[in-house]
Amino acid sequence: MVDESGDVTRLLDALRGGRGSLGDLAPLVYDELRAIAQARMRRERDGHTLSATALVHEAWMRLDQNRQLSAANRGQFLAAASEAMRRVLVDHARKVKSERRGGDRARMTITLEECTVGDDADRMLALDEALETLAQADARAAQVARLRLFSGLGPEEVADVLETSVRTVGRDWTYARAHLTQFLTGRDSGDGGADDAQPRGGADGS
Repeated sequence: MVDESGDVTRLLDALRGGRGSLGDLAPLVYDELRAIAQARMRRERDGHTLSATALVHEAWMRLDQNRQLSAANRGQFLAAASEAMRRVLVDHARKVKSERRGGDRARMTITLEECTVGDDADRMLALDEALETLAQADARAAQVARLRLFSGLGPEEVADVLETSVRTVGRDWTYARAHLTQFLTGRDSGDGGADDAQPRGGADGS
């Protein structure tokens, strides 16, 4: 089996240097992107207007428009592509909501597990809002959460992408779950949601 990781790294280096085009990467990563999209769409409701192929294409267009793509290796590129897919689905959920009467999002109490099913626009938007608050509190923990929840990566894979230790990823994930759960379950309780979450201590999240 040919190891294409070196080719991906070389092409990403060229892109960051203003040479080449994103299209040069397509033959090397398309199958993996489609597998990520298929896994994600299996969690969506039946009759979703986006197919896995359409999700890949829309995410690819967003990446192509991003002139500051900073991915340095295959793992980081796949993580960036997964995040682009997540944004496509979030924007799609917003569109679905806006087409409903009034377009207002229900302020419902919901669990993290219910949000990750991804079969409802309200749930996806609630999780997106929770992730935004997490990013303000701890950007790396938010990265870990996005990679775990949307890309389906395990702790070792997340550690590789973020170039950190599995132990650090574990601590970040524990904090992220607690923050997201507190925000989601406190959304309609009037207790301030995630604002009451305990601050992190130390540069490594310990």
